[in-house]
Amino acid sequence: MKIFLDTAIITDISDRVDTGLIDGVTTNPTLIFKSGRSPEQTYQKIIDLGISDISMEVVGQTKGTMISQALALSDRFGDDATIKVPCTVEGLKACQELSSNHGIRVNVTLIFSAAQAILAAKAGASYVSPFVGRLNDNSICGISLIREINEIFKVQEVRTTKILSASIRNVRDVIQSYHFGADIVTMPPKVFDEMYGHVLTDVGVGIFEKHWQEVPDLAPCDLDPV
Repeated sequence: MKIFLDTAIITDISDRVDTGLIDGVTTNPTLIFKSGRSPEQTYQKIIDLGISDISMEVVGQTKGTMISQALALSDRFGDDATIKVPCTVEGLKACQELSSNHGIRVNVTLIFSAAQAILAAKAGASYVSPFVGRLNDNSICGISLIREINEIFKVQEVRTTKILSASIRNVRDVIQSYHFGADIVTMPPKVFDEMYGHVLTDVGVGIFEKHWQEVPDLAPCDLDPV
């Protein structure tokens, strides 16, 4: 069970890396744009924070274009780079060549059906990324897709392709993703922070602190002998 952050904002990542709970980072062109830095600058800064699995998305309409970008990223960032390609005909062709001929991790993104996940697994994807929140936005149960892919992978004994639940909107999406078989959930920093919270935890901490302050101080001689 792994947690990835879905952001390219360096401060968002650095503020949470020291928890020891973050296993990777996923980015896309929109997130890179919001970061205000070039892709290469952003990736290097994330690596400098100690993250060794970063989804770096390539763009283009053809297999050749995607492979060219992917190889350049892999040459520069080595094993820290997971190449992210769309689940299109050309994207899956690129996935197959990158995984089979170059040994590069590939994250196939924009998965909206079990059929797409099957094709991505056949193409050698390390990760398939079903978009839970975007399906929910269109009145389709995104969590049901996680469950369906997981069941198919179990029956077919797919072990090399992991389910990476993406497009996460809230903590419930996180919980249900893991419950129904996601290996990894990538989430915005806000959702990660919200996983800590519960009103009863806050109340309990307050009670414990209040009572601790009321415990009388005892001198060493007042303590019972062991």
